[in-house]
Amino acid sequence: MNFAAESHVDRSILDSGPFVQTNIVGTQVLLDCCRLHGVPRYVQVSTDEVYGSLGDDGMFTEETPLAPNSPYSASKTAADLLVRAYFHTFGFPAVTTRCSNNYGPYQFPEKLIPLFISNALQNQPLPVYGTGLNVRDWIHVLDHCRGIDAALRRGRAGEVYNFGGNCELTNLDLTYALLEALGKPRSLIKYVADRPGHDHRYAIDATKAKRELEWEPKVLFRQGLKQTVDWYLANQSWVGSIRSGEYRSYYEQQYGRK
Repeated sequence: MNFAAESHVDRSILDSGPFVQTNIVGTQVLLDCCRLHGVPRYVQVSTDEVYGSLGDDGMFTEETPLAPNSPYSASKTAADLLVRAYFHTFGFPAVTTRCSNNYGPYQFPEKLIPLFISNALQNQPLPVYGTGLNVRDWIHVLDHCRGIDAALRRGRAGEVYNFGGNCELTNLDLTYALLEALGKPRSLIKYVADRPGHDHRYAIDATKAKRELEWEPKVLFRQGLKQTVDWYLANQSWVGSIRSGEYRSYYEQQYGRK
């Protein structure tokens, strides 16, 4: 199961090199190693971002054309196409999964939910891109992992399976929910210059996964968000050990001048 990826869009905008090396070249190396050793099943863990951006209507299906809009999503798209090519050329037993935004414990603090939790606890500004009206579908990490496990065990070689949480929220509404859970004021919100090429909306149609893998999300968002907030409150030492050094330099570069 190839979970390995450089995954933060903002970092890919600053420097796409590590994304090409890890996400594309790294996938090629894994594919060749797995072929050499006769691995019976390979799962490529991908992202809904390979589909690009949606308008106000519609959802991504496995048949949606690939149209990445960031260096990160372009690198994941290239990796997905390598997997597809190995299946068609070599009969390689690969399955690809594509998932919406994850949340839950142990998520790296540069991601939106842990970043905003940590900033709010320190009464620091919460940097919201643009108007905050970009829409994301949120899925708990355990639901995602159950989907990957189902794809490993029951997925058909050469197929793609989408996983989503059926929970579309604007970034602003998510920010409000986090501030409410933490008992912090909305005055902590700081609107910053929008991310270049910021996708408007993601939404996943997981009908195929439900039909073929007998999978569906189980964690309700409000329940999962409360558990996530509680975890970060109880593990501030872990967060603090990461929010220093290189992370601090990156944060100042990304948000300090906006």
